[in-house]
This record gives sequence, structure tokens and C-alpha cells, in this order.
Amino acid sequence: MLDLRIPTSASWLELVLANFDDFLIDHAACERKASATGMSFVVRYPDRPELLEPMIEFAREELEHFHRVFLALSARGLKLGSDYKDEYVGELRAWARKGGTEGLVDSLLVAGVVEARGCERLKLVADALPASDILKDMYMDLARAESRHHALFFRLAKRFMSEAEVKQRADELLDLEAHIVVRLPLVSRVH
Repeated sequence: MLDLRIPTSASWLELVLANFDDFLIDHAACERKASATGMSFVVRYPDRPELLEPMIEFAREELEHFHRVFLALSARGLKLGSDYKDEYVGELRAWARKGGTEGLVDSLLVAGVVEARGCERLKLVADALPASDILKDMYMDLARAESRHHALFFRLAKRFMSEAEVKQRADELLDLEAHIVVRLPLVSRVH
């Protein structure tokens, strides 16, 4: 369902597992930013009532995820990191059309692609953690949520453009995402 063009490399997972504290700190930032993304749709599109309830619910759920990851950080004696620009997300957003229905649809699709990659990577982490690790279940739950969110964004996009137009644009953005993933250096981050 995720339609990602390329899988995440095994080297990424090795790096994450070797630098798991860094990954957790980044993951907390990603969940916080995802919550803010949901609210940004509410702020930017108050005239699109079909977006409001789903985006408020998305923002709330992502805030709950942030809280779960924050608690995991705290349990390990870690602190939240400073805010930073996510190069992966920034590059995807740079390709989104601006304004009008096209801009809205692209924003939804970009968010959906980000959620798809997050789903894939959080599941990789969940599968790699030992059964005895209390974070294993959390990561499996979060991967399932990312999958639901991916589907939500793609479903919402189809409310504003035809399914064929959404598929064509999603294909373009997914191809671009694959190039971004290959080009960016491997780091112990979600993206």
C-alpha cells in the first residue's frame, strides 16, 4: 500500500541501532512536527471543512505519539533536541505546487509520502528490537499509525482532485522521494 519506490537500506537500520539515543531524540522531533503539520492544515484551510476534523484528530494523535516518545526519552535520561530543518521533508515540500487546489493536494500528498516512509522505517525498527525491549510494541503501534496516516492523506487528496490526477501526482512525488532517499546521507534519524 505504501507504494514507496525503494526500500530503506539495511545500513540505515544498522546506523539507527548503533545510535539509538540519537534516533529517539529525532523521532520525538518528528512526532512534534507532524502534530504541527496537522494544525497547519487547519490554519491554512479553514474554508475546507472536510479537512478540519481529520486534521485536528491527526494532530492530536501525533501529539500523543510525541508524548510516548518523550516518555521513552525521559526513561533513558535523554532530553529533547533543538529544533532543526528536516532536509528530507524540506526537499519534498520544495516540489509541492503552491496555492489553490493543486497546492493543497500536493501538501496532502507530501505529508502522505512522509508518513509512508515513516511507517516503513518504524516497522524496521520494531522488527529489529528484541522481544524483551519495551520499545518494540511502541514502535509497532507507531508504524501502524503511520500507515493509517499515509492512507488518510491520500484519501483526503482525492476529495479535491480526481483519483487519476491524484495518482499521477503521487507517482511523481514518490519517484522524487526515491531520488531524495538515495541522495541524502544516512543518519540516525527517521528521515
